[in-house]
Amino acid sequence: MKNLSKLTLVLLVVLVASSCGRRENGQLLGVLDRPSWKGINPYGMVYVPSGTLTIGPSDQDVSNTFVQRQKQISIQGFYMDDTEITNNEYRQFVYWVRDSIAHSYLDHYIEDEATGEEKIDWEYDIDWEDETLEDLYYQGDDRFAGKKELDVDKLVFEYEWYDWKRAANDKGKSPRNTFIKRKKAKIYPDTLVWIRDFSYSYNEPMTRNYFWHPAFDDYPVVGIDWHTANAFCYWRTKLWNTYQQTRGDGINTEDFRLPTEHEWEYAARGGHELAPFPWGTYYVRNAKGCLLANFKPGRGNYPEDGGQYTVRADAYFPNDYGLFNMSGNVAEWTSSAYYENAYAFIHDLNPDIRFDAKEDDPEAYKRKVIRGGSWKDVMHYLRNGIRHWEYQDTTKSYIGFRCALTFLGRSVNDF
Repeated sequence: MKNLSKLTLVLLVVLVASSCGRRENGQLLGVLDRPSWKGINPYGMVYVPSGTLTIGPSDQDVSNTFVQRQKQISIQGFYMDDTEITNNEYRQFVYWVRDSIAHSYLDHYIEDEATGEEKIDWEYDIDWEDETLEDLYYQGDDRFAGKKELDVDKLVFEYEWYDWKRAANDKGKSPRNTFIKRKKAKIYPDTLVWIRDFSYSYNEPMTRNYFWHPAFDDYPVVGIDWHTANAFCYWRTKLWNTYQQTRGDGINTEDFRLPTEHEWEYAARGGHELAPFPWGTYYVRNAKGCLLANFKPGRGNYPEDGGQYTVRADAYFPNDYGLFNMSGNVAEWTSSAYYENAYAFIHDLNPDIRFDAKEDDPEAYKRKVIRGGSWKDVMHYLRNGIRHWEYQDTTKSYIGFRCALTFLGRSVNDF
């Protein structure tokens, strides 16, 4: 019996030893069953390599030298959408939210085997004639000309973000949920901006048609405030992560997000350090006299550049990074908060300033940086180094956005 106990002990020691060092052979090799990573190439995005740039006025701009002192900074490589987010791309988000709400009304749920939580079963077909969905449509006096139309105020999407700066300063003193922020946003574009933005101007056809008509599918979406742009980025991340899980690789990339102010400027320059415009010259016309962007040339001559309002998101030639309309067409939201003297104190490594303004905060706290100028702006706002702002909760007919995605690694050429 005693010999049997010794034999059992020896076998146990051998088993433990073999399980601990069978593959490592006693060497420090790291965990060997890690998944491989070959990088990604997101559809519709271009790679912007790491590099440096000099921010601030790139020519003699007396007024801006007081709020944009020149400073050399370094930017980590990232991906950026080659065009502004278009009406049709944004419509995919709207339809997803619409369908998810309809599925919830119809109780189309399935239990998640991994978490035990209920989630929407997208395999169900939606019967749009089902009386259960009547609440999604305008009712009674809200109906116009007897039409059955979707009540766009019902299209609400909740997105989340993590307050990394507050968590870092907290140093582990508070529970994790303290830093998880959530916000509900109405996601249907504000189509009334075409009327609100211009007094004594007939733009009702744009209000009625711009977002939904196929003629404008490839035009940049407008009427989106800063919160809704962030909600789109969050949804796009969920869409990509769900796709990855179906592939079985289980690797989540960085989140889709709005670019920082200086990522945007770096991308807009296209590798031309001090050139005032994305196409690398000092002029807004080429050698033949053709305009190189969609903006307001002269005094009220909107159609001279080929577009009365916005134009297709891929109109005109791209810059040397392959990015279209980094000047003109629509100005673009960035993630950065606007401070006049920000260049005096920002870091020179991936600089960015963020501030999560609450609804009851002063209006000055709600300013977010926009870049690029738009179809209704004069040439001055098209310059790479010009920064401007808008309130985060406002919508405009001349502001859109595009997404960015941080590149994980040193260079795309390593893969």
